Amino acid sequence: MILEQRVACTCFALGTGVVLVPMLTHFHLRELSDLSPYGAALYTAVVNGVLLFMCRGYLYQVGIRACGLGLAFGLGLWLSVAAAQWYMFGWYMCALSFFHFSEYIVTATYNPESLSLDSFLLNHSMEYGLAAIASWVEFGLEAWIFPDLKQVPFLHYAGLFLVVGGEFLRKAAMLTAKSNFNHIVQSKKADSHMLVTHGVYQLCRHPAYVGWFYWSLGTQVLLCNPVCVVGYTWASWHFFRERVEDEEVTLLNFFGEQYLDYMQRVGTGLPFIQGFKANF
Repeated sequence: MILEQRVACTCFALGTGVVLVPMLTHFHLRELSDLSPYGAALYTAVVNGVLLFMCRGYLYQVGIRACGLGLAFGLGLWLSVAAAQWYMFGWYMCALSFFHFSEYIVTATYNPESLSLDSFLLNHSMEYGLAAIASWVEFGLEAWIFPDLKQVPFLHYAGLFLVVGGEFLRKAAMLTAKSNFNHIVQSKKADSHMLVTHGVYQLCRHPAYVGWFYWSLGTQVLLCNPVCVVGYTWASWHFFRERVEDEEVTLLNFFGEQYLDYMQRVGTGLPFIQGFKANF
């Protein structure tokens, strides 16, 4: 395990520890509903002080991001147990924070040469950030004005199924491709690049994109956000269509007939997206 990976895992665990604040502040086990904003803020300040003492420079940047994601995960656990009306948002927080943390950890494990702060995908794009904020705003407004709209257990579990399934498929793709997977589409073929067609790549050509597509859609079904379900579906579909078409041009340049044969045997996995094959 490389140093950055150890720091990230340790700091994520420290952040998740916020869920233990009731026990720490009262010196004996209390209900999770005792978590107060003051206790959480104090815990965050203490953990940040520990990070400043233990880490410097780049490692601190890794640690503070992992710790922030851990805090979100811990608060999500608390909401899912203690806040009856907001438990689905707690699940959402856990899913979102784990997704970004695991992107960094898997990259650190299987492709450390490409590892950077961008591997957390926290700064994926302005559009991604605005979409996340839009989903929070919609959830808050609808929970306030139409609270019954958010209390549909069937949709909560359907969304959770999509989130877990999408996460599993994306990480399976990353684990299968190993060093051949990169968050940035490569323009130059390295000697180590290989065409991966086994494992989940036997099911679809772009399992990482398929997993992310259904994961993102699932987060909005989980939150019972009707507007964002439509918006995320439209935006994600257009994003992945362009991404797949660009990537397949590169893959054809890299692997030629080998990839063309693979394209003819296996679909993209994304609905109504054929990829570069549509141009033939």
